[in-house]
Amino acid sequence: MKTIKVALAGAGAFGIKHLDAIAQIDGVEVVSLISRDLAKTRAVADKYRIAHVTTNLDEALALPEVDAVILCTPTQMHAAQAIACMKAGKHVQVEIPLCDAFRDGEEVVRVQKETGLVAMCGHTRRFNPSHQWVHKRIEAGELKIQQMDVQTYFFRRTNMNALGQPRSWTDHLLWHHAAHTVDLFAYQCGSPVVKANAIQGPIHPELGIAMDMSIQLKAANGAICTLSLSFNNDGPLGTFFRYIGDTGTYIARYDDLVNGKEEKIDVSHVDVSMNGIELQDREFFAAIREGREPNASVAQVLPCYGVLHQLEQQLNEA
Repeated sequence: MKTIKVALAGAGAFGIKHLDAIAQIDGVEVVSLISRDLAKTRAVADKYRIAHVTTNLDEALALPEVDAVILCTPTQMHAAQAIACMKAGKHVQVEIPLCDAFRDGEEVVRVQKETGLVAMCGHTRRFNPSHQWVHKRIEAGELKIQQMDVQTYFFRRTNMNALGQPRSWTDHLLWHHAAHTVDLFAYQCGSPVVKANAIQGPIHPELGIAMDMSIQLKAANGAICTLSLSFNNDGPLGTFFRYIGDTGTYIARYDDLVNGKEEKIDVSHVDVSMNGIELQDREFFAAIREGREPNASVAQVLPCYGVLHQLEQQLNEA
């Protein structure tokens, strides 16, 4: 089995999650690490025994041994960098969100079709064992989603990342955090979103973003979703999903799943790992080896960004 050689861009909190995940996957080697701060990048590269370090993505793309790239860079760079990777002949996995403007996401999909390369977006909720367990029940005809109630809550009143370190860019409730749920709702329902509404709270005077948001969705099959998002919530933190179905209610909290009575459901045997990032990366590399479209391909997730675009227009007109 030929080793897939990877360049990883972004040595921050999420880049490190991917490095830890890839360490669990046979036949894959990270050969180049790209990030803004050369000294910090070298320190991470030394820990993970990565030989090539650079602050320039183009330098890594010029390496003939690189087969694929994983992008864990700031949101605003995702679409342009994904396109650059494919034009350089590299398969690409770009972390969520695919884009922060729908036209850019459309261009990523166009370039993927033109090149035929594997291009995937990190919609991790499709891969978390808790959500996979629910999806398998749906696929088996044992459950139909009637409603999803989702809370995405953080305490992030300053520009910090998941490790509590200062960010060089600003996160976004709509274009990043809502993307997880908008995509997951349509994926679990097996039905596209046909109606979407949003309202938001005041814009933060320094960050320039809304810190609170509420979104309603309706799928073509009649299922509905209510999503509440906040950067003002002082714990508990994270995203919590309540699935209300015709044959049961299930609550997913990261990799834990309980029923409506808070009785724990064992999801440890749903897949080969309990780590959603690892399962996401395994799908990316399997699609490369098998020459197929991955789950969460850029084409599959593009409709989600069409909904976000519509919601952004609503909010701008309000």
